[in-house]
Amino acid sequence: MKKALLEGVTIDNVGPVTELLQLDRYYKDSLHLRKLTHVHHLYTDRTWYTLGEYWRAIQSAPVSVRTKHQLMALFTATLPRLDRLNRYMPNHNRHVGPLVGTLYISWLTVEISPIRYWRDKSSAFLSLKSMPGTALLGTGSSTDLSWVDSDSIDYIFTDPPFGHNLQYAELNQRPEAWLRVINCCTPEAVISDAQKKDIHVYEHLMTACFKEFFRILKAGRWMTVEFHNSRNAVWNAIQEALSVAGFVVADVRTLDKKKGTTNQLFYSSGAVKQDLVITAYKPTEELVATFSREAGTEQGAWDFIRSHLELLPVFVSRGKKCEIITERSDYLLYDRMVAFHIQRGASVPLSAAEFYAGLKQRFPERDGMFFVPEQAAEFDQKRASAESVIQLELFVSDEVTAIQWLKLRLKGRPQTFSELQPQFMRELGGWEKHERPLELSELLEQSFLCYDGDEDVPNQIHAYLSSNFKELRNRAKDDAKLIAKAKNRWYVPDPRKEIERERIRNRALMKEFEEYRQSKGKLKVVRTEALRAGFKECWQNHDYQSIVDMAKRVKDQIIQEDPALLMYYDNAMMRSED
Repeated sequence: MKKALLEGVTIDNVGPVTELLQLDRYYKDSLHLRKLTHVHHLYTDRTWYTLGEYWRAIQSAPVSVRTKHQLMALFTATLPRLDRLNRYMPNHNRHVGPLVGTLYISWLTVEISPIRYWRDKSSAFLSLKSMPGTALLGTGSSTDLSWVDSDSIDYIFTDPPFGHNLQYAELNQRPEAWLRVINCCTPEAVISDAQKKDIHVYEHLMTACFKEFFRILKAGRWMTVEFHNSRNAVWNAIQEALSVAGFVVADVRTLDKKKGTTNQLFYSSGAVKQDLVITAYKPTEELVATFSREAGTEQGAWDFIRSHLELLPVFVSRGKKCEIITERSDYLLYDRMVAFHIQRGASVPLSAAEFYAGLKQRFPERDGMFFVPEQAAEFDQKRASAESVIQLELFVSDEVTAIQWLKLRLKGRPQTFSELQPQFMRELGGWEKHERPLELSELLEQSFLCYDGDEDVPNQIHAYLSSNFKELRNRAKDDAKLIAKAKNRWYVPDPRKEIERERIRNRALMKEFEEYRQSKGKLKVVRTEALRAGFKECWQNHDYQSIVDMAKRVKDQIIQEDPALLMYYDNAMMRSED
């Protein structure tokens, strides 16, 4: 271990001799094969010697404790750029810093002068100005914020660990070695092979953190969560953790940082280019009290929706164009209502079709978004000044998105099967591999209606034909020519008939779910909608164990990447254990 640096000087009397942790990423490829096993191996001998001299000077300096802490902060801030992780890129003819998020040593490294770098860092530190006011700082795990009073915080901004992206404890070994303080990894919310933490452990730890945030935040106040990860499972884990903690998500949008990370710019074509910003709130005491009296009733559901709509943004623009606020769409409002009930152990009083019908009766609709009346008036005023509405792109990947796609195609233009078929086939490239593929005919028969010509032409088809075909204008609904043109066209049913279609579809889904229950072994390919329907039915019947048992028979990816299934499973797990 002892290696001479200068005459009479060895590694262990210059700085700390601390062994590196076994790393998750790049360890075998770059560090272990070159026998770089300790922190001082990450630095050149002369840089390590210079750091040791600086450290001893700081410790022996006749200055106040506050000044000494400031100098130590300056010292640790320089460590990540003075090691051998700095890479040289010939095409740039300069060094480009370390590969972010790893302890990776390139074949072409660059040594930066610690003296010059300290001089630059010192100037930056001296330029900092203290801000007026009082700040309370704390270090430790967010799973335990017992030093903060309940209902005392007005606003929370958090930038949580992004799953497996960064291994913070491992990356923090350089300053910890000098400070003689070793991080406790147990409550670290990461996905790590070395720490034996998978997506379930990560979600559990994030839930514990969000529960503490929920406790200390005042009722009716807000939290912003910045999130960056390319894996749906991690994204769903964050959403589920927020929901379990008690928060209600009000808005999700992208944050363009303009300058991407090294991974985004050069290495990974699958890297997420923008961060997501999640805005969530802690329900007001009034809503909680009202819901406790009306939980499981239709009135309780509509009270929640009204309160939720009042808190959502009314108008969002990009340039002179109006953006669709997805949180105001019918299917997301339904999801929020269901989640609010499930997390509080209440039965869901409305089916999706009943909810959609009631939503249209109670709240004004604008461009596919729903508002309380006062908000609708405000939206109309601002919408008048916008040039157009930016429509959302919809990609077909499963049964739900396929039905949404069909609704968009049929809502304003009822079509025949032969007209829909070629359009639908072009959209199937992204269908999930674990999802049982459905024929277009099956999707249409279970969720839509086809005009057979035996009755008057339905309003939906009549409105389309009379508006787009001159020869069919001003004709009665029982006109022979109109009937002939309308025959065999599929259309979106009105709310009353939509409820009937949903009941028929739900019976088919439950039949398939029962087939899963009666079968044996693992299920590799499933109809996710059948699982959702079955989980919902089991929840309503308080049959939590059946949810847990079925979840264990399908691929973990299916549960983790579907927000509804994950919500039912997590809550069923808690109740079955109780």
